This record gives sequence, structure tokens and C-alpha cells, in this order.
Amino acid sequence: MHRSTRRLTLRPPTQDDVHSVFAIYGDPATHRFNPAGPLKTQHHAAAMLKRWMVHWQSAGYGQWAIAERDAPDVIIGFGGLDKRPYGPVERLNLGYRFAVAAWGKGYATELSQASLDFGFAELDVPEVFAMVRPGHGASIRVLEKVGMRCIDTLDDVPGEPPSLVYRASRAQER
Repeated sequence: MHRSTRRLTLRPPTQDDVHSVFAIYGDPATHRFNPAGPLKTQHHAAAMLKRWMVHWQSAGYGQWAIAERDAPDVIIGFGGLDKRPYGPVERLNLGYRFAVAAWGKGYATELSQASLDFGFAELDVPEVFAMVRPGHGASIRVLEKVGMRCIDTLDDVPGEPPSLVYRASRAQER
């Protein structure tokens, strides 16, 4: 299921994306706010990619491989909607990670809005959630810009401050 926004091309990931997954998810800069840290090996990247592809096969949606429309063969990030555990509850989660070179260009906002639109219009879900580390100001601004509101916290990382839980609903004004 390919999609495009004003500046981005979104497509399901393929096995050929493993190097891009590792380049982005293995970069310590992209994990500044992630207590788990970056991926250590290509093997970890391949396992993550396989989980994403299985989610696509079973649900018909998931994490997109993201490229600029003008350079569709260069992956600049991954993101979209998938099911994730929030403690004991599974929720539809908005998530993304972009290469450092793509930061500060509004791509996370563009991807987030496209993901919410897809979830509400095509998946017909009543709400979408996102988790963010409390110190990650840039991601907090993105979530708020697309109409998500902080509704709770989740103590998901032992020894760390709880993550902030954001929610957008189809019924709310965004």
C-alpha cells in the first residue's frame, strides 16, 4: 500500500531496506531519547524489519519506508501505525524514526498527519496513541502539532521517568 504526501513517498518495507533500517536505527543520534539505545548489529535490524513485514502481512498496514518524493530510492526514515503493547493493553501506535539528515524539515509532522488520516479514514479506528520520552521536546511538538494530546504516563522503562502517552481521536477537533 503505497502513499504519498506533499513531499514524501510512503511504502511498505521490503527485505532490501535492511541496510537503511540499520543505518537509521543503529545511529546513536537517533536514539538519544531511547533508553534501549541503538541497534547493535545488522542481525537486529533484520529481525526488526521481519517483525514489520509480518505486521504488514497480518494487518495490511504498518511501518512505512519513507523517502522524499524527489528521491524515492533513498530511505530517510520509517514510521506509521502498528499495534504495540502499552503495559497490559495493546493499542494502535503512531511511531517514527528519521535519519539525522532529515531532521528539522517537518517530515515527522507530515508523516504523523498522513498516519492519523490513514488510521481514521481507512482503518476506521476511533483513536490512535503515541508514546514519547518526557525530554524529547521535538517529538512532543510534532504530536501536539497534529492534534494529539497528552492523556497519561506509562512506567515502561525501569529506572527511567515514565513515558508520556498521547492520544488523538477521530471525534476530537484536530
